[in-house]
Amino acid sequence: MSATAQTLAPPSRTLMMLETRAISEFGAFLAALPLLSLAPKGDGHPVLVLPGLMASDVSTRALRSFLKSRGYAVSGWRQGRNLGLRPGVQNAMVDLVHELNDTHGRTVSLVGWSLGGLYARQLAKMMPKRVRGVITLGSPFSGSPKSTNAWRVYEYASGRRADESDDRFGGHLAATPPVPTTAIFSRTDGVCAWQGCMEQPGSFAENIEIEGSHCGMGHHPAVVYAVADRLAQEEGKWTPFNRGGLRSLVYPDPYRA
Repeated sequence: MSATAQTLAPPSRTLMMLETRAISEFGAFLAALPLLSLAPKGDGHPVLVLPGLMASDVSTRALRSFLKSRGYAVSGWRQGRNLGLRPGVQNAMVDLVHELNDTHGRTVSLVGWSLGGLYARQLAKMMPKRVRGVITLGSPFSGSPKSTNAWRVYEYASGRRADESDDRFGGHLAATPPVPTTAIFSRTDGVCAWQGCMEQPGSFAENIEIEGSHCGMGHHPAVVYAVADRLAQEEGKWTPFNRGGLRSLVYPDPYRA
């Protein structure tokens, strides 16, 4: 656990029960596809999408399919169900980033949902010359390991303590990656304390807030659009997300009191 991790209470039982919203959010994604087609098109660079705890590439299929339609070379993580940082998982992800980078001759964007976002941040710290940028979706990187309602599931699935750290995998978790980084979070997240999913804003780091569940974040229309918008930026010319105009109706001010 990072020395800078916040001690936060996990979300309430009420918010946890509201995670059933993920089903309706998928319906909203399907309904919004005509509007989402207006999102910026990509430049063909590789994008690696990492799933959350207990999830597999099936969970990110909607997001990956959409990003592929925008012109990216998209890959899942190819390791089946994400059961935590078991032996071999880290090396397999490192090898995959190398493969995508070498095959396409381009740096790789990393998009990680929940636990997958923690992986994405650490991979970027280990291989900054191979990673173009990081986008996390509801990833609790700055809170204590027990600031979520999933820490017991993690311990059972991975066979590791939730607070067990491994500085060989990118160092301190809360430290900002040395590449453009966007943290997408929801204050009504029923799994992770939202405060622990926020990045320290900086020259190449930002936060985007959406209103929705944790379990539906990978297909929430506002998330999908924001991911496409961030990926479409020209490499080396990163600018913060513009939530002005009508976008302010969909994306609240993440820094409000």
